[in-house]
Amino acid sequence: MPDPIAFTIGPITVHWYGIIISSALLIGTYLAHREMIRQGLDPDFLYNLVLFGTPIALLGARFYYVVFNWQYYANDPRQAFYIWHGGLAIYGALIAAFLFGWYYTRKHNQSFLQIADIAAPSLIIGQAIGRWGNFVNQEAYGYPTDLPWAMMIAGEMRHPTFLYESIWNFAAFGLLLYLRRHPSVRRGEVFFAYLALYSTGRFWIEGLRMDSEMIGEFRLAQVLAVLFIGLAFFMVYYRRKKGLATEPATPLD
Repeated sequence: MPDPIAFTIGPITVHWYGIIISSALLIGTYLAHREMIRQGLDPDFLYNLVLFGTPIALLGARFYYVVFNWQYYANDPRQAFYIWHGGLAIYGALIAAFLFGWYYTRKHNQSFLQIADIAAPSLIIGQAIGRWGNFVNQEAYGYPTDLPWAMMIAGEMRHPTFLYESIWNFAAFGLLLYLRRHPSVRRGEVFFAYLALYSTGRFWIEGLRMDSEMIGEFRLAQVLAVLFIGLAFFMVYYRRKKGLATEPATPLD
């Protein structure tokens, strides 16, 4: 089992989880920064969006996780604030980030879909990197299995679902970069492709996990995945049918 603590400096303990999540954020921001410049947009807008949006997304991720695991936190609510122990739900982060992004772009007279297209590859590669924080914390793992690529997690050979999702997200990252430069792809469709691709992989992988939040008899993440996939396809169809998808995803060089 990997040591979740990277190093200590006096009374300060630095966890690998925080290092990995921070690295994912920095890499994603750098990629979005380059695309903002390529499209002739002010990168300061991106920095402000990240500065304000990141804590909101983290709060959304933690709130979602704590609410749907309240039985664990009810006995010691202080644990809800120990974010370095892990427990961030990506769908909570995405919902919070999308709502804030929609508000912030409208406030500053920017196109939400244009900024979302720019951010989509950064989001998916950030998720691909961030999943390794789950491995360090020994969380988000799957059922026991005897498959040759099983990994020793929590004392048993299990499906390394964090690895499955990381590989899927890296592949989706490459496809999103391709779509962003394809002349037939309209504005907003890179973002919608991100929703569909991530949710498709998550639906399959969630079925292998042992720590799913449930809503009745259904896994909540799978329910949300189906909703996001349906929303993505509907929005592409609706915008094209109504003649709203008139601009390319990005200006081509």
